[in-house]
Amino acid sequence: MSDSSVALAVSLEEEPAAGSVVARPPRRRLPTEEAPWVRRLLIALAVGFLALFLLLPLITVFMEAFRKGGGAFMEAFADPAALDAIILTLAVAVIAVPANLVFGIAAAWAIAKFEFRGKAFLVTLIDLPFSVSPVVAGLVYVLLYANHGLFGGLLQSAGIQIIFALPGIVLATIFVTFPFIARELIPLMEELGNTDEEAALTLGASGWRMFWTVTLPNVKWALLYGVLLCNARAMGEFGAVSVVSGHIRGYTNTMPLHIEILYNEYQFVAAFAVASLLAALALVTLGIKSWLEHRYASDLAAGHRH
Repeated sequence: MSDSSVALAVSLEEEPAAGSVVARPPRRRLPTEEAPWVRRLLIALAVGFLALFLLLPLITVFMEAFRKGGGAFMEAFADPAALDAIILTLAVAVIAVPANLVFGIAAAWAIAKFEFRGKAFLVTLIDLPFSVSPVVAGLVYVLLYANHGLFGGLLQSAGIQIIFALPGIVLATIFVTFPFIARELIPLMEELGNTDEEAALTLGASGWRMFWTVTLPNVKWALLYGVLLCNARAMGEFGAVSVVSGHIRGYTNTMPLHIEILYNEYQFVAAFAVASLLAALALVTLGIKSWLEHRYASDLAAGHRH
């Protein structure tokens, strides 16, 4: 028998008969693929955790705010002290967020685009507010700028008041919030490198034009996220502001401090009414972020691919 005949006979023996069922080997589960019951358990734990520690307290705030009806809710904002607290909170955010915007861009540019001695130390300093208690930060500002502080005498002779005034609240808020924008920009700028900027300079672009037409468009989404996070943190800051403000009603009380005073005075409806406004501002910030992600999903994906 020839070799071709032998090969044909072997192939015919290996072929299954017509109508027979071929047993396939069982599918192997990937190492990263969990069993269905494990996936369902993890999803249930995540949803339950969010419902218990996030959604339920948030719903409770709004329920307590409207517990005595819409009239009592609006009366909380008719109080001049409440209006002053709202205006002061917005004013502090308007000053602190742009200041952190300038600092964040400058710090991220220096760290991502240049090599210099002390670079790692600068990154550590940027992360410092994440590890230092806000109360400690407020105490530091008191030691520096109070009347009996390190610079208090000079400031007092010049007629400048930092502590128990708007400047102290702004300084404390800037300290607590300045890592947010820088920390959003630094990883992205390091990943992008200097290629686009070098190409722009080769084509004759000036430094400002390179920044506005090349660098800023490349990091605009990270910059926007950092601004949103910084703004939300600035409006909700309590610890550092509580130390440097002096709790002067109608003058240095921000919304979180005003809520604390109302709650301690057993004005629960008014306290939860102001708290609901603060929570609503946070929800608006989250809504803007979600809308931008949905509206510009393709641009965001392109930015992540960079």
